[in-house]
Amino acid sequence: MSGAFDAVRPPAAGRRTWLFDLDNTLHDASHAAFEHLHVAMTDYMVEHLALEHDAAWTLRQHYWKRYGATLLGLVRHHGVKTAHFLEETHRLPGLEQRLRTSAHDRAALQALRGRKFILTNAPRAYALRVLNTLRLADCFDGVISIEDMTMFGHHRPKPDARMFRHVAAKLKVRLERCVLVEDTLA
Repeated sequence: MSGAFDAVRPPAAGRRTWLFDLDNTLHDASHAAFEHLHVAMTDYMVEHLALEHDAAWTLRQHYWKRYGATLLGLVRHHGVKTAHFLEETHRLPGLEQRLRTSAHDRAALQALRGRKFILTNAPRAYALRVLNTLRLADCFDGVISIEDMTMFGHHRPKPDARMFRHVAAKLKVRLERCVLVEDTLA
């Protein structure tokens, strides 16, 4: 699997480019990861912002609702370093034992015609860990993670429309030839 935009060639004529969300789309992250991530993010905010637990939980929710990612609020308002936050919050001990997918889903992905990329607000290391554990990595041409979703020095994760246009340009495909498979309407 290549890096996000390494050696990207335009798709063959008539072929679609599929952009798959990862969590709660290709696996049940509500079971495997989200509870642990919420705890890790809240704990990070308690430790690094010197907040009480309830205040950290409330602020984390506020940033997620306002910016689409807790990380954006932490970077913008508290000077948190992206790489540090992602590393600290996505360790998730025991993740591999909680991950599940089906042989049917794997077969459907392999049979799907066109280029397929993961498009996730999660960090690359986490995405690769999930894909490798589920034996889905070979189904995809690349991973576009939150580290790749920057424009003009600022993170622009999903659902930022500018980011979608930027990704399509980097993948050398018209937006109308892309299909986004996502678990959330936004």
